[in-house]
Amino acid sequence: MTKPDPGNTAAFGPAISTYSRAQAIEDGILVDVSDTAREAGFTIPVAVTRAVWTRLVALPDDYRGFQDERGRLWDVLWMARHYALRASNRDRVRMCVLVRDIRKDLRDSNRPPRKHFPIVAIGAGDAGEPAITIMFPEDD
Repeated sequence: MTKPDPGNTAAFGPAISTYSRAQAIEDGILVDVSDTAREAGFTIPVAVTRAVWTRLVALPDDYRGFQDERGRLWDVLWMARHYALRASNRDRVRMCVLVRDIRKDLRDSNRPPRKHFPIVAIGAGDAGEPAITIMFPEDD
C-alpha cells in the first residue's frame, strides 16, 4: 500500500503558487486583530478580512465622537466568540452583526440597524496551527 500524498502532487503536480496568511496580513488583505481577540476570550490568532474591517470596524470621519474603532472591533469580536462557542463541532459559523448608520439614524430614529452576516472560520495557519478568520462569504 502506498502512502497518500498530502499535497496531491501525484494527481495535480506541484503547487504553482502559494499565498500564506502572513503574506495576506503583510499585504493588508487580512488585518491581524489577535491582541484584541485575546482580550475578548480567543486563545488562537484571529484576523479579519479587509472587507470586514471596512464595513464593520473602520470608522467614517463623521462618526468620531459617537463611536471608535476599538469599540466597534470589540463588538465584532465579542459576537464572533459568542457564535463560535455555539458552533463547537463545525469549522465555520455564520454570525449576525448589527450596524447603525449614525448619520441616517439622527434623521430617522425609527430606522433599524443594518444587518451584516460575516462568517467565523477556523482553519490552519501557516504552520498548521489553528487560526480564525472572520470574513464575508464572498471573501472566501
